[in-house]
Amino acid sequence: MPAIIETKNLTKRYGSLIAVNDLSLSVEQGAIYGFVGPNGAGKTTTMRMITTLLQPTSGEAWVAGHSATRDPRGVRRAIGYMPDFFGVYDDMKVWEYLDFFAACYEIPEVTRIGLINDLLALVDLSHRRDDMVDTLSRGMKQRLCLARTLAHDPQILILDEPASGLDPRARIEIRELLLELSRMGKTIFFSTHILADVAEICTQVGIVEAGKLVAQGSLEEMQRRLRPHRRLHITLLGRAEEAQAALAGRDGVLAVRIAAAPAGAAPTAEGAAPPEANLPGAQTVEVDFTGGDEAVSALLRELVGRGLPVMRFTESVYDLEDVFMQATKGIVS
Repeated sequence: MPAIIETKNLTKRYGSLIAVNDLSLSVEQGAIYGFVGPNGAGKTTTMRMITTLLQPTSGEAWVAGHSATRDPRGVRRAIGYMPDFFGVYDDMKVWEYLDFFAACYEIPEVTRIGLINDLLALVDLSHRRDDMVDTLSRGMKQRLCLARTLAHDPQILILDEPASGLDPRARIEIRELLLELSRMGKTIFFSTHILADVAEICTQVGIVEAGKLVAQGSLEEMQRRLRPHRRLHITLLGRAEEAQAALAGRDGVLAVRIAAAPAGAAPTAEGAAPPEANLPGAQTVEVDFTGGDEAVSALLRELVGRGLPVMRFTESVYDLEDVFMQATKGIVS
């Protein structure tokens, strides 16, 4: 898929402080791209440069083929931007709020009536249409602001911390709404420091720390890059030394060891098998392995063919939290 958002060597300095440092990223058309990093990592500054609200010190950004520095109006026509802190006019009704912003986009009044109804239905606020904005909960205001960004039907949504400060239910509702917008063909670029939100819905992930992009790609790609080998856990009812000897030296096997931890439970992402149950005589063999699925199956066949008492054969699953901890060092700019 072609890139619909792209930055090259994007940099922003404030005196001696480098908020964004030589950042180059690429967002595929139709992607849900999670821009992940701790507070102070440079996420908001990057998004403000992409949305033409901030001039970069150096480097360039392109959105839907428009340069953010040379064609800012083209960028603004293509995007819907929701900042991390957004203002709402408390003395307006919900429908009036959307009508105001639709008018700012020069949408004709006769068109705005149906548009507002559609937007309210999309964000599940039709039942609050005539309520004052200041009576809405934070989650509802968040959805209303998202509806506002859709008034001119942009092809790209750029959302800065859309789930920030929301309760768990409201976060799930925002997540489901983003998935629905993706199904409608929108490209979604959103920043967050909540890893669970990213792991649930994102097709691409970029991890930023101290203004630098330290990892980018799909979660699977980053898992393979940061953890290049697989870790297998083989629990046997005895004869662990024999299994270790049988596996050592086989193609793709980097290391084989008998785990010190008690066996009897599924492995954690860190590779240890936690003691859910202390099974008498059970031992776990850990294997660092570079082979594919067929080769993994061949290892199991080898052990069973030797008559070894294999009770459990599992593989560590690394989630986004593991990838994030591997990629970052815990520093801010």
